[in-house]
Amino acid sequence: MSRDRIAFVAGPTRQAQSALKALKKRYGSVEPDEADVIVALGGDGLMLETLHRFMGRKVPIYGMNRGTVGFLLNAYDNRSLRDRLATAQEVELRPLSMKATSIDGSRVTAMAINEVALLRETRQAARVRIRVDGTVRMPELVCDGAIIATPAGSTAYNLSAHGPIIPLGAQLLALTPISAFRPRRWRGALLPSSARLRIDVLEPKKRPVSAVADYTEVRDVRSVVVREDRSATLTLLFDPEHNLEDRILNEQFTP
Repeated sequence: MSRDRIAFVAGPTRQAQSALKALKKRYGSVEPDEADVIVALGGDGLMLETLHRFMGRKVPIYGMNRGTVGFLLNAYDNRSLRDRLATAQEVELRPLSMKATSIDGSRVTAMAINEVALLRETRQAARVRIRVDGTVRMPELVCDGAIIATPAGSTAYNLSAHGPIIPLGAQLLALTPISAFRPRRWRGALLPSSARLRIDVLEPKKRPVSAVADYTEVRDVRSVVVREDRSATLTLLFDPEHNLEDRILNEQFTP
């Protein structure tokens, strides 16, 4: 597939904007709707925004780190960009679909590339019930919240909550509690990527809970249904020596 027509997008920081100016001058640019590939300049937040923005275009995205961590991006270098794009390896990601129903009956659908997180809104812990494919697996979980993470997102918020790191090809999702109080020793579960997960908030008015799909937040939810959206595929590009699969594997051996 040709990767000749390049569109550049960048975060608002001085570092990202400086790189944007230099790369456009050196390689030229086209509008994103005309591009064979989109080059994102910024951090992981900018990369997530770019993936969401162009989800319907099915255009590969190559990120270069002009932020901090840059887990989803390649190293920045303004030389030999066309050669790097030509040899870059494709990684396909499938996002999660979240359908949240609020206390007032309103419904919101959103997509998540990293995770869907349920979070308590007040000082009181949340009380939730968990169903997997229609079967109640956890009648009551008392916690600060819970995370449903994709393999790509398993090294983000999920890892900070002591959830497992999932290799990209494992076809699994991580279900990880946040500060579980009862059952106190429950550490979560690994679910097949085909699973349909439903979480019901047991006391939604007394113990309100919000649901967040990446950066789409729904307040005061009554129930949330999460499943992998197999109709949507996102393509990221990585330099062969720094591919995402290796990065996720290396995270498991990081002290």
